[in-house]
Amino acid sequence: MPGRIRRPSSWHGQGPVVAVVSLGGALGATARYAASLLWPTVTGGFPWTTFVVNLAGCAVIGVFMVVITEVWAAHRLVRPFFGTGVLGGFTTFSTYAVDIQRLVDTGHPRTALAYLFATVLGALAVVWLAMTATRQALARRQR
Repeated sequence: MPGRIRRPSSWHGQGPVVAVVSLGGALGATARYAASLLWPTVTGGFPWTTFVVNLAGCAVIGVFMVVITEVWAAHRLVRPFFGTGVLGGFTTFSTYAVDIQRLVDTGHPRTALAYLFATVLGALAVVWLAMTATRQALARRQR
């Protein structure tokens, strides 16, 4: 029909996705905050809490992606809830960047550089290892 304005996808269709991402994000961020309270980082020291949280989140996403893409036909809201929401809220690459800047600003550039590379390399390695281990475990289970 000429002159009719086409609206982008309605809130009705995206509302549940936004809701589960928000809920998952709140849960993940709460868990990360709890970790920072239980294991605070010393000023100028290596940010172990953020490092471990990010690597743990990467390991879980490696397992999760294999399971929901190769094994289980998950409900359409599982991936946004858990992958984007929970794990997105739990892992914290923004804090990683702030930690690097703080280390540089407080005179610890070597620690900042080590943290920079250890996180990136560690995250990639952990995702790969988790995916590989999950696939191997699933293959053994099927035999």
